[in-house]
Amino acid sequence: MASGWAPDGAVQDQIDDSINDAVRLVRSRLPAGPGEIHCQECGDEIPEARRRAMPGARLCVHCQSGHDRSAASSAYNRRGSKDSQLR
Repeated sequence: MASGWAPDGAVQDQIDDSINDAVRLVRSRLPAGPGEIHCQECGDEIPEARRRAMPGARLCVHCQSGHDRSAASSAYNRRGSKDSQLR
């Protein structure tokens, strides 16, 4: 049920857009091209199974986990912000 000027399904549209944005962001961060045999950070060998599962891998699992933790983005939904709708 819509309220005010919002059309029916507006909340679901916001949810869908937020999910699509997150998927696009993650896909843009995936490695591409030929992978490495040795980790670019620590120099350890990247296991063959990881190289097959993740083509383009440049870091070992341990180093990649550290990067993933530090790259966490804000969970603030800008589309759902009243301020962004008023501008």
